[in-house]
Amino acid sequence: MVPDYHIHTPLCRHAEGNPAEFKTQARRLGIPEIAFTDHVPNPDGYDPRCRMSMEEWPTYRNLILDQQTVEPPQVLFGVEADYYEGCERFLRPSLSNQPLDLVIGSIHYLGTWGFDNPEERQVWDTVDVTGAWQKYFELLGRFAESRLIDVIGHLDLPKKFGYRPPEHAIRDMAHPALDRIAQAGLAIEINTSGLRKPVREIYPSAMLLALARERDIPICFGSDAHKPEEVGDRFEESLKLAREAGYTQAVRFSAHQKTVYPLP
Repeated sequence: MVPDYHIHTPLCRHAEGNPAEFKTQARRLGIPEIAFTDHVPNPDGYDPRCRMSMEEWPTYRNLILDQQTVEPPQVLFGVEADYYEGCERFLRPSLSNQPLDLVIGSIHYLGTWGFDNPEERQVWDTVDVTGAWQKYFELLGRFAESRLIDVIGHLDLPKKFGYRPPEHAIRDMAHPALDRIAQAGLAIEINTSGLRKPVREIYPSAMLLALARERDIPICFGSDAHKPEEVGDRFEESLKLAREAGYTQAVRFSAHQKTVYPLP
């Protein structure tokens, strides 16, 4: 098994199970390393339903650091940071003041629209789908260039409910974003949570992963687990997708530094 670098705790308001239970599941599966990556708290009032409060930040840090024992698997202290206009003024000092191993960068909002929120799914029926994807990839490229993050999370998240432009259009709009991700030296995750969503696909698609491979963008793996039994979920499918795209190795993180290892 490979490391699982995308795991949430109940502090994100929509997960179940304590960190020790996630660690136990990883040990049972033979996963050598896990990273907890709850959503960064935010003083701007951004998406308070899906993240810990500022006051809970020390609680989260201590919960994760308490799991860093000699008993395997190794536990990393990470976060998932969300991009929105003006986020840098808070994220830059906040992230630098924490002993983090990695930061996953994600986009869940286009303006005020939570495009992957099931409660706002109907908005997809009223918008220009291609335009929404175009805006998403532009924000993704901007986030990459901020150098605030280590990994791009669920690269093609807008496909969650099955709304997407033709593949050739996605390819064209993804090219500039992937170029910016490569230039920033970031990794992307192969995220199996899409298999548990309406789209029933891993993030990213085979086409996008192949484009990432052409640019030598490194990969890591994440289940986006919100309950212990989701840790390492269907990683064999992620490995197959990675190999088919031409990948023979992936990366681990420690204190933001990447280490390459061969795929099993």
